[in-house]
Amino acid sequence: MGAAVAAVLDEHFRDPGSVPGRLMGRFRNVDVPIHPSARIADAAVRAGARAREAGRWLVRHGTDRDDAVVGLALLAAVGTVDDVPHVQTIGLLSCTFGPLAAQALERLPGGEEPLLWLADRVAGWGRMYVVEALCRRADGHPDVRQWLLRRAVDGDFLNGYFAGEVARTTRLHEVLDGARVDTEIVDHAGDLLLVLTYSQGMGTTLESCPHADRLLAGHLSHLERLGPSPGRYHTSALLVRSLGEGGDPGSIGPVRRWRPYRDGYRALLDRDDWCATARTALADGHQAIVRLVETATDSELRAFPPSP
Repeated sequence: MGAAVAAVLDEHFRDPGSVPGRLMGRFRNVDVPIHPSARIADAAVRAGARAREAGRWLVRHGTDRDDAVVGLALLAAVGTVDDVPHVQTIGLLSCTFGPLAAQALERLPGGEEPLLWLADRVAGWGRMYVVEALCRRADGHPDVRQWLLRRAVDGDFLNGYFAGEVARTTRLHEVLDGARVDTEIVDHAGDLLLVLTYSQGMGTTLESCPHADRLLAGHLSHLERLGPSPGRYHTSALLVRSLGEGGDPGSIGPVRRWRPYRDGYRALLDRDDWCATARTALADGHQAIVRLVETATDSELRAFPPSP
């Protein structure tokens, strides 16, 4: 992967008089990978400062997608902290540039802060690569770990690729063992658990998660302590569905394993204060609760009995 691009770069850099602008349009008939390529990186290292200059020029002035991708690949291999603003800006177009932007920032000293900046602003495939990079940089970086505990999962289906790694990296099971955990972490843990119930084929599933029982038990314990909110009601109701016969077998495995936790979530949903919170949220037009009620089966939710 990237051999044809590397050949073009080597040819360009062999000429000491070649300026970066001559690379414009050279990659239109070449297969340009959007993921890190060892061959392109090697070509960048061989050219050194000239590759850095060319990468900066292509990222800033390239009007063709492939030109900009090659420029970012050069910066991912030989860029410096001076390139962070350019990498962050182009990384916002994350579906195409996310993989290389994440690599470029990850290899730089102090790259955690710009990665966090980018993670707060991207979605989809690009977010996946940025979050994975943050997981690799979490050890020894409290700000990264705290972000992963609170904001890594954003509701996108692609969260399934990294949810298990987030739980492992942050040692979420140990965090939830604590007596007092703030609401952001508890609510995010519920979202993460829900992702694990549909992540087969992407990453860690609930069945394969080493600490799944501790995660569920800890989450339930903190829900008991914190009480209801529209978001907690919604997440708990979805977990009741996902941990039962209607869940994804490839992600949850035998349903009987989860029965105590499913019963625990259902017991919360049946409590008067939780029902009252859900009814108020529905009256206020809370979109997640509205969708939940629209898809509920008869007698599934005590807060919303079927009409006679």
